[in-house]
Amino acid sequence: MANKGIQTRQNIVEKSLQLFSVKGYFNTSISDIQEATGLTKGGLYGHFKSKEDIWYAVYEKAVMTWRGIVFRDVKDVPNPVNRIEKTIENDLRHYLGADVFEGGCFFLNSLVELSGQSGTMTRHILRGFVQFSKLLQTWLREADQQKMLKVGLNFREIADFLVISMNGASALYTASRDPSIWKQTIIQLRFYIDQLRV
Repeated sequence: MANKGIQTRQNIVEKSLQLFSVKGYFNTSISDIQEATGLTKGGLYGHFKSKEDIWYAVYEKAVMTWRGIVFRDVKDVPNPVNRIEKTIENDLRHYLGADVFEGGCFFLNSLVELSGQSGTMTRHILRGFVQFSKLLQTWLREADQQKMLKVGLNFREIADFLVISMNGASALYTASRDPSIWKQTIIQLRFYIDQLRV
């Protein structure tokens, strides 16, 4: 019986992820989720207290999916600068360009939609972007310790710029579905990173 409950919960999260990704959080109703999952309102609320509760579970599922793609084979790359390049390539080509979520980047879409509507949910998403930037900063410091980078670089600014660039590409690609956007972004960010090397 416990297994069935876990499967039902996973089904709610997976169906809601696609709905939130395509329609957005506010345009997705509880009725939409019921229809997608085949559950009654009582069945749905037996697993989650509210639609917002569902969103947080969906967010965690989306993070797991994103991490699995973006950090694939990254730990096998010993050079920290190459690790950053591999992460960018995975994010733009294999996450964004592969249309993992039907509506585009779940995180960026949610951030735009929820900004000004829910401070708590917005901050939750922003924390993810900040953590990503901090990871890139860690790798930049590692590269600096190995004397791979020019002297006097501001690692926070560089990492923030990389995250902002990837999100800009995400917004433009989601709107246009033109693969040249993420392809050119990979090339331009590689060029930028090359300028940081000794």
